Amino acid sequence: MASCKLYSALLAVAVVLTVGPASRPVSAAAHLHFYMHDVLTGSAPTAVQVLNGPRGHFGDTIVIDDVLTASESRSSSMVGRAQGHYIWASTGNPELLVTMNVVLTSGPYAGSSVTVVGRDDIGASVRELSVVGGTGQFRMARGYVLWKTVSLDHPNAVLELDVYVM
Repeated sequence: MASCKLYSALLAVAVVLTVGPASRPVSAAAHLHFYMHDVLTGSAPTAVQVLNGPRGHFGDTIVIDDVLTASESRSSSMVGRAQGHYIWASTGNPELLVTMNVVLTSGPYAGSSVTVVGRDDIGASVRELSVVGGTGQFRMARGYVLWKTVSLDHPNAVLELDVYVM
């Protein structure tokens, strides 16, 4: 009986050593650059306010399905969509909590996505958000996003995004 238990234990160790630890899926390292068109007005908005905060803008919640393009012009080629939401998370300054998936629909990463979460201090010229995951070629990705407002026609905006995925 003891020899059977010893044999089982040795077999288990051999299997672990042969297979090795579970490896993290390798994600593609990339620098992505595009423009996000956040449109809350007009006949075809891509962002909709679904909740009004109790006072001022604090608590306002906007759901997005914004178009991502290769250049600042809305008529340039579409590279994907930014899908998620942002919430006015400050009682004072215009600061947002952003949670979105950057879903790529064309180019070498078509079918992959990057998940972005972070604080957007609208008053800053450049803001940094975190890449906390992804799918497809960006499975388990980490990195950051630098974004800045290119144009603002309140409440609509065009943002320039530089996404660095590691």
